[in-house]
Amino acid sequence: MKHPAPINEEVFFDGRSLISETDTKGIITFVNRKFSEMSGYSKEEVIGQPHSILRHPDMPKAAFEGMWKIIQEGKIWEGYVKNLRKDGKFYWVIVNIVPKKDEAGEIIGYIASRKVPDRNRIKSIEQQYQQMI
Repeated sequence: MKHPAPINEEVFFDGRSLISETDTKGIITFVNRKFSEMSGYSKEEVIGQPHSILRHPDMPKAAFEGMWKIIQEGKIWEGYVKNLRKDGKFYWVIVNIVPKKDEAGEIIGYIASRKVPDRNRIKSIEQQYQQMI
């Protein structure tokens, strides 16, 4: 699936439940209606796609490398993420990723929920990410 060209226009996340789930490789297995509303992608378009379909070019790869290291250890990760919508606009969220485990305690996927970011922190986060790129 082709990524849209970024447009410098923000869509503000209102904080209502935005959930996605992936397998252990980051392939989307579930999204809720709020995910589709915010991303602009239908459920059918994203199921089976890598979650990186939402990666905004302003997001440094190193931020996600750190995230993967933490969640693969079975720990919870939380961080600010700038996502790219299907229409090229963007939205900021604080993402909380929890490993999903089977009865034996093995990680079988990840559940990501989002909350509204602190608008005052976004500027400093953007500067940090620019330095990482």
